[in-house]
Amino acid sequence: DARDLIEVLAEACIGRVFLLFPDPWPKKRHEKRRFLNADSLAALARVMADGAELRLASDAEGQVRWMLEQSLGCAAFEWLARGPDDWRRRPPDWPPSRYDTKALEEGRRPAYLRFRRRPRRPAGANKVLADSGQMG
Repeated sequence: DARDLIEVLAEACIGRVFLLFPDPWPKKRHEKRRFLNADSLAALARVMADGAELRLASDAEGQVRWMLEQSLGCAAFEWLARGPDDWRRRPPDWPPSRYDTKALEEGRRPAYLRFRRRPRRPAGANKVLADSGQMG
């Protein structure tokens, strides 16, 4: 289980993470089994360097929606898409997988989502802003 490995990694040691075609667990009662959630995103944010990319792919519409909701809800990441082609086409430096190939052969259109790890705030940054009266 990748979660066990993530727990023991040093902070900010990863430059790119791929989560390609994870099990979608399509039933509502199984959502808790999905790898991508608030806890795993927080753990990934801890081990990913500032500016590192999180790349997600799926051909299951519900899974894509879930990945977007979860990732957009995590302040540590920003979505890099600027237009539909940014998530409809696999970038050239994105390795194909057998699930990617299978989906395309079966007429399903995978989504390729790219997120960037936002820079961490320096320790004490909130205190400095509060002391200067710049925080509400």
